[in-house]
Amino acid sequence: MNSEKREQVYGKEEYYWGTKPNQMAEQTVEIASSVANEPTAIDIGAGEGRDSVLFAEHGWKVYAVDVSRNGLEKAKQLAERRTVDIETIRADANGLTLPTSVDVVYSAGTVQYIHPENRNRQFDHFKSQTNANGVHAIFAFVDHPEIPTPPDWTENEHFYDPGELADHYEDWKTIQYDEIVFDDDSGNEPHQHAAEILFAQNPGE
Repeated sequence: MNSEKREQVYGKEEYYWGTKPNQMAEQTVEIASSVANEPTAIDIGAGEGRDSVLFAEHGWKVYAVDVSRNGLEKAKQLAERRTVDIETIRADANGLTLPTSVDVVYSAGTVQYIHPENRNRQFDHFKSQTNANGVHAIFAFVDHPEIPTPPDWTENEHFYDPGELADHYEDWKTIQYDEIVFDDDSGNEPHQHAAEILFAQNPGE
Protein backbone atom coordinates (compact mmCIF):
# COMPACT_ATOMS: atom_id res chain seq x y z
CA MET A 1 0.00 0.00 0.00
CA ASN A 2 1.51 3.33 -1.03
CA SER A 3 1.56 6.30 1.34
CA GLU A 4 -1.28 8.18 -0.37
CA LYS A 5 -3.64 5.20 -0.26
CA ARG A 6 -2.59 4.41 3.30
CA GLU A 7 -3.54 7.89 4.48
CA GLN A 8 -6.81 7.62 2.60
CA VAL A 9 -7.90 4.29 4.12
CA TYR A 10 -6.62 5.20 7.59
CA GLY A 11 -8.48 8.48 7.34
CA LYS A 12 -11.84 6.71 7.27
CA GLU A 13 -13.85 6.11 10.41
CA GLU A 14 -13.73 2.33 10.20
CA TYR A 15 -10.53 0.48 11.04
CA TYR A 16 -9.01 -0.96 7.85
CA TRP A 17 -7.34 -3.86 9.67
CA GLY A 18 -10.02 -4.08 12.36
CA THR A 19 -9.41 -3.67 16.07
CA LYS A 20 -8.83 -7.33 16.95
CA PRO A 21 -5.10 -7.87 17.60
CA ASN A 22 -2.95 -9.96 15.31
CA GLN A 23 -2.32 -13.55 16.40
CA MET A 24 1.38 -12.73 16.30
CA ALA A 25 0.80 -10.01 18.90
CA GLU A 26 -0.95 -12.49 21.17
CA GLN A 27 2.00 -14.88 20.78
CA THR A 28 4.34 -12.03 21.66
CA VAL A 29 2.47 -11.42 24.90
CA GLU A 30 2.84 -15.10 25.82
CA ILE A 31 6.53 -15.29 24.92
CA ALA A 32 7.50 -11.96 26.50
CA SER A 33 5.57 -12.49 29.73
CA SER A 34 8.74 -13.66 31.49
CA VAL A 35 10.94 -10.81 30.24
CA ALA A 36 9.79 -8.20 32.74
CA ASN A 37 6.83 -7.52 35.01
CA GLU A 38 5.89 -4.44 32.99
CA PRO A 39 7.84 -4.63 29.71
CA THR A 40 8.60 -1.62 27.57
CA ALA A 41 7.73 -2.35 23.96
CA ILE A 42 8.01 -0.62 20.61
CA ASP A 43 5.58 -1.52 17.84
CA ILE A 44 7.24 -0.64 14.53
CA GLY A 45 4.52 -0.16 11.95
CA ALA A 46 1.71 0.14 14.46
CA GLY A 47 -0.84 1.24 11.85
CA GLU A 48 -4.16 1.91 13.55
CA GLY A 49 -2.94 0.53 16.86
CA ARG A 50 -4.66 -2.80 17.34
CA ASP A 51 -1.50 -4.59 18.55
CA SER A 52 -0.09 -1.64 20.50
CA VAL A 53 -3.33 -1.41 22.44
CA LEU A 54 -3.22 -5.13 23.25
CA PHE A 55 0.25 -4.69 24.75
CA ALA A 56 -0.92 -1.69 26.77
CA GLU A 57 -3.87 -3.70 28.06
CA HIS A 58 -1.33 -6.09 29.59
CA GLY A 59 0.30 -3.26 31.51
CA TRP A 60 3.16 -2.66 29.10
CA LYS A 61 4.73 0.74 28.37
CA VAL A 62 4.14 1.03 24.61
CA TYR A 63 5.62 3.19 21.87
CA ALA A 64 3.51 2.95 18.70
CA VAL A 65 5.55 3.91 15.63
CA ASP A 66 4.19 4.51 12.15
CA VAL A 67 4.76 6.79 9.19
CA SER A 68 1.03 7.46 8.88
CA ARG A 69 -0.37 10.45 10.72
CA ASN A 70 -3.95 9.19 10.29
CA GLY A 71 -3.03 5.74 11.51
CA LEU A 72 -1.45 7.06 14.68
CA GLU A 73 -4.42 9.30 15.36
CA LYS A 74 -6.72 6.28 15.18
CA ALA A 75 -4.33 4.33 17.39
CA LYS A 76 -4.66 7.03 20.05
CA GLN A 77 -8.44 6.96 19.70
CA LEU A 78 -8.50 3.18 20.10
CA ALA A 79 -6.31 3.40 23.19
CA GLU A 80 -8.62 5.99 24.69
CA ARG A 81 -11.66 3.80 24.04
CA ARG A 82 -9.89 0.88 25.72
CA THR A 83 -8.77 3.18 28.59
CA VAL A 84 -5.05 2.51 28.16
CA ASP A 85 -2.08 4.73 27.34
CA ILE A 86 0.28 4.47 24.38
CA GLU A 87 2.88 6.93 23.16
CA THR A 88 2.85 7.52 19.41
CA ILE A 89 5.91 8.32 17.30
CA ARG A 90 5.66 9.32 13.64
CA ALA A 91 8.73 7.95 11.91
CA ASP A 92 9.94 5.97 8.92
CA ALA A 93 11.44 2.59 9.80
CA ASN A 94 14.48 3.44 7.66
CA GLY A 95 15.60 6.21 10.00
CA LEU A 96 13.91 5.18 13.21
CA THR A 97 15.91 5.69 16.39
CA LEU A 98 14.44 3.98 19.43
CA PRO A 99 13.61 6.58 22.10
CA THR A 100 14.77 4.37 24.97
CA SER A 101 15.96 0.87 25.73
CA VAL A 102 13.14 -1.66 25.42
CA ASP A 103 12.23 -5.20 26.38
CA VAL A 104 10.21 -5.98 23.24
CA VAL A 105 10.64 -4.96 19.61
CA TYR A 106 7.59 -5.95 17.58
CA SER A 107 6.95 -5.48 13.88
CA ALA A 108 4.22 -7.18 11.87
CA GLY A 109 4.36 -6.29 8.19
CA THR A 110 6.63 -3.25 8.13
CA VAL A 111 10.29 -4.30 7.90
CA GLN A 112 9.92 -4.70 4.12
CA TYR A 113 9.98 -0.90 3.98
CA ILE A 114 13.53 -0.87 5.33
CA HIS A 115 15.74 -0.58 2.26
CA PRO A 116 18.18 -3.50 1.87
CA GLU A 117 21.19 -1.19 2.28
CA ASN A 118 19.80 0.03 5.63
CA ARG A 119 18.90 -3.32 7.16
CA ASN A 120 22.15 -4.13 8.93
CA ARG A 121 22.25 -0.68 10.50
CA GLN A 122 18.63 -0.70 11.63
CA PHE A 123 18.55 -4.25 12.98
CA ASP A 124 21.84 -3.66 14.80
CA HIS A 125 20.36 -0.50 16.35
CA PHE A 126 17.16 -2.25 17.43
CA LYS A 127 19.20 -5.05 18.99
CA SER A 128 21.59 -2.68 20.75
CA GLN A 129 18.64 -0.90 22.37
CA THR A 130 17.09 -4.12 23.66
CA ASN A 131 17.58 -5.06 27.29
CA ALA A 132 19.17 -8.35 28.29
CA ASN A 133 16.70 -11.22 27.76
CA GLY A 134 14.51 -8.92 25.69
CA VAL A 135 12.52 -10.32 22.78
CA HIS A 136 12.12 -9.36 19.13
CA ALA A 137 9.04 -10.51 17.21
CA ILE A 138 9.50 -9.79 13.51
CA PHE A 139 7.39 -10.63 10.45
CA ALA A 140 9.10 -10.32 7.05
CA PHE A 141 7.73 -10.84 3.55
CA VAL A 142 9.96 -13.26 1.64
CA ASP A 143 10.76 -13.65 -2.05
CA HIS A 144 9.33 -17.10 -2.84
CA PRO A 145 9.88 -18.69 -6.29
CA GLU A 146 6.33 -20.08 -6.41
CA ILE A 147 4.49 -16.98 -5.13
CA PRO A 148 3.97 -14.10 -7.59
CA THR A 149 4.58 -10.54 -6.46
CA PRO A 150 1.34 -9.39 -4.79
CA PRO A 151 -0.78 -6.91 -6.79
CA ASP A 152 -0.66 -4.36 -3.96
CA TRP A 153 3.15 -4.46 -3.63
CA THR A 154 4.74 -1.02 -4.01
CA GLU A 155 8.10 0.28 -5.16
CA ASN A 156 8.93 1.20 -1.55
CA GLU A 157 8.67 -2.42 -0.39
CA HIS A 158 11.53 -4.89 -0.60
CA PHE A 159 11.36 -8.65 -0.17
CA TYR A 160 13.73 -10.51 2.14
CA ASP A 161 15.67 -13.50 0.86
CA PRO A 162 14.74 -16.80 2.52
CA GLY A 163 16.66 -17.04 5.79
CA GLU A 164 17.82 -13.42 5.67
CA LEU A 165 15.76 -12.39 8.68
CA ALA A 166 17.26 -15.18 10.79
CA ASP A 167 20.75 -14.11 9.71
CA HIS A 168 20.24 -10.77 11.46
CA TYR A 169 19.73 -12.70 14.70
CA GLU A 170 22.39 -15.39 14.41
CA ASP A 171 23.94 -14.14 17.68
CA TRP A 172 20.60 -14.31 19.53
CA LYS A 173 18.59 -17.24 20.83
CA THR A 174 15.85 -18.35 18.42
CA ILE A 175 12.63 -18.97 20.33
CA GLN A 176 10.41 -19.71 17.34
CA TYR A 177 10.84 -19.54 13.59
CA ASP A 178 8.07 -20.12 11.06
CA GLU A 179 7.96 -20.09 7.27
CA ILE A 180 4.42 -19.48 6.02
CA VAL A 181 2.38 -18.94 2.86
CA PHE A 182 -1.02 -17.35 3.38
CA ASP A 183 -3.98 -16.03 1.40
CA ASP A 184 -4.84 -12.34 1.39
CA ASP A 185 -7.48 -10.19 -0.28
CA SER A 186 -6.26 -6.71 0.63
CA GLY A 187 -6.92 -4.34 -2.24
CA ASN A 188 -9.95 -6.50 -3.14
CA GLU A 189 -7.82 -8.81 -5.26
CA PRO A 190 -7.13 -12.30 -3.84
CA HIS A 191 -3.45 -13.24 -3.75
CA GLN A 192 -0.84 -15.01 -1.63
CA HIS A 193 2.15 -13.95 0.43
CA ALA A 194 5.21 -15.84 1.58
CA ALA A 195 6.65 -14.74 4.89
CA GLU A 196 8.89 -15.66 7.81
CA ILE A 197 8.11 -14.96 11.45
CA LEU A 198 10.94 -14.92 13.96
CA PHE A 199 10.84 -14.67 17.74
CA ALA A 200 14.37 -14.15 19.06
CA GLN A 201 15.80 -13.35 22.48
CA ASN A 202 18.78 -11.25 23.47
CA PRO A 203 21.03 -13.67 25.40
CA GLY A 204 22.32 -10.80 27.53
CA GLU A 205 25.79 -10.62 28.99
